[in-house]
Amino acid sequence: MEYRRMGRSGLKVSEICLGTMTFGHGTDEAEAKRIVDLAFDAGINFFDTANSYGNGQSEILLGKALKGRRREAIVATKFFNPMGPGPNDSGMSRVHIMQAIEDSLRRLQMDYVDLYYIHHVDTQTPLEEMLRALDDLVHQGKVRYIACSNYEAWRLMEALWISEFKNLARFECYQPQYSLVVRDIEQELIPVCQLKGLGVVVWSPLAGGFLTGKYKPGQRRVPGTRSEEGWAYPERYFAPNADETLGVLLDVAQELGRTPAQVAIRWVLEQPAITSAIVGARTAEQLRDNIGATGWRLEGDPLLHLNSVSYLPERYPQSMEKHMEERRNSAVKMPSLTG
Repeated sequence: MEYRRMGRSGLKVSEICLGTMTFGHGTDEAEAKRIVDLAFDAGINFFDTANSYGNGQSEILLGKALKGRRREAIVATKFFNPMGPGPNDSGMSRVHIMQAIEDSLRRLQMDYVDLYYIHHVDTQTPLEEMLRALDDLVHQGKVRYIACSNYEAWRLMEALWISEFKNLARFECYQPQYSLVVRDIEQELIPVCQLKGLGVVVWSPLAGGFLTGKYKPGQRRVPGTRSEEGWAYPERYFAPNADETLGVLLDVAQELGRTPAQVAIRWVLEQPAITSAIVGARTAEQLRDNIGATGWRLEGDPLLHLNSVSYLPERYPQSMEKHMEERRNSAVKMPSLTG
């Protein structure tokens, strides 16, 4: 297992992060414990949950599974989604943040979480209010690092500017959707994270199961999968040529003697700025297959083929500006280089 620094921080996490959204939703307590034990055995030290997963059950089962091994684990959880019927039971207000962290710590049976994400965008609360509340949690020792998920590039930059200007704890990690069939973050968000030194921990590297090998090009529903159940399946975000990309993935996996899931996860981990990929599993067997994405490199023609088929179409202003460096260089007259 490879361990990578979380952006500019000193925190090191495994390149595979165990996602626990299925805990309490298809995965019972006994299987959750088997999955967590297998993760530790494989060298995974990074675990991701959220207060809203399974209406709190994911945090409860993860806390039980980590009992006695807390110091071995880097635990991330999230807040934003409604956790009650009241007007202050969601969002990123100071009131909700202070309630949410206490509830999450109680469910997890922990004194602190290592990484605390704002799960979604709240347009009704000033960013400074959220950041000051999170800064308080860091100083109280209830949160080690703060982070965000699903933010636009401009909003992420604004939050980082506020933290710097006001001397508040700043986001050290960004969690976006990213896979062979959803590469949108490469155009704006990845450059921001590289510029500002944020870790990037991606969700849905298997596109909700679409890239696991269960599907064939043209299929969108498979019995016994999340697509049939209609939850957490991100089909609406897929690139228009998703089926072509899936076909190439299946061919590359066969060529390499790997499963499609292993190749798809490995592709994500080979991309610039990626810290870790969140991999969920309903069973220990599913996790065992996904762990096979570690310990090898995806390179050469197979990597180039996957990069090429899934490459994002150019858009303005990148499409207009991509040759401007050459234009600038060609305008420099240097006699020492011309004769």
